[in-house]
Amino acid sequence: MKEVRRFFKVKLQTIWAPAITTLLFLVIFTVALGREGRMVLGVPFASFIAPGLIVMAMMQNAFANASFSLLGGKLQGTIIDYLMPPLSVGEVLAALVGGAMTRAVLVGSTVWLAMFLWPTVTVSVQHPWALLFFGLMGALMLSFMGVMTSIWAEKFDHSAAITNFVVAPLSLLSGTFYVIDNLAPAFQAVSKANPFFYVISGFRYSFIGESDASVTGGIFLLLAVNIALGSICYMLLRSGWKIKS
Repeated sequence: MKEVRRFFKVKLQTIWAPAITTLLFLVIFTVALGREGRMVLGVPFASFIAPGLIVMAMMQNAFANASFSLLGGKLQGTIIDYLMPPLSVGEVLAALVGGAMTRAVLVGSTVWLAMFLWPTVTVSVQHPWALLFFGLMGALMLSFMGVMTSIWAEKFDHSAAITNFVVAPLSLLSGTFYVIDNLAPAFQAVSKANPFFYVISGFRYSFIGESDASVTGGIFLLLAVNIALGSICYMLLRSGWKIKS
C-alpha cells in the first residue's frame, strides 16, 4: 500500500504522462510508416504496433517505480522504513515488486482503453491467457531489474544510466515497430537473445493471433529469467548490500 500510494499521489506524472507519451508514439509511427494500407503479419500497421506499445509502457513504468523505491529511501534518509518493520525479505521484495506491477497494470490499462477508442486501431483480445501471462511476466521482469538497480545505485544518475543505456535500447530494439524477419541474420540473432522481444511478441500474439517468435519458447524463457532475477534480488536484499552498510 505504501508503494502504491507513493506513485498514486503524483498520478499525473506516473500514469497519465506515460499513457500520453505512448499514444504519441502510435500517432507518429502510424503517420510515418502506416500509410497506403500497410499490412504486417496480416493486420494494419497501427494494429501491429499497438500491443507492443502497451506492454513496452508497462515494462518501462514497472522499472521506473521499482528503481526509485530503495534508492529514494537511501537518498532521503528514509531507508529505515523498509528495514525496521517486522517483514521478511520475501515480503519486502513482494511489496516492492507488487507496487511496481500495479503501476504497470494501471498504465497498460489506460493505454489500452485509449487505443480501444482510437478509430484506426484494433486492440480486441483473442487470447486472454497470453495477455495476462506476457503482460505480467514482462512487468515482473522489469520490476526485478528495477529492484536490483535501486539496491546498486547510489544516486539518481546511476538509475538514469540503466534506464537510458539498458532498458530503453532493449525496449526499442525488441520488435515493437518491426518483425525480425526483415532484419539481417546477425541482427535477428541479437533480437532473439533479447528477452524483451519475447514479451513483445507474446503480448502481440494475444491481440492478433500471430507472432514472429515461438510463444512456447517465450513462456519458458521468461519463467527462467524471472526466477533468476528474483533469486538475485532476494539474495541482495538478504545480504543488505548497499542498504544496511
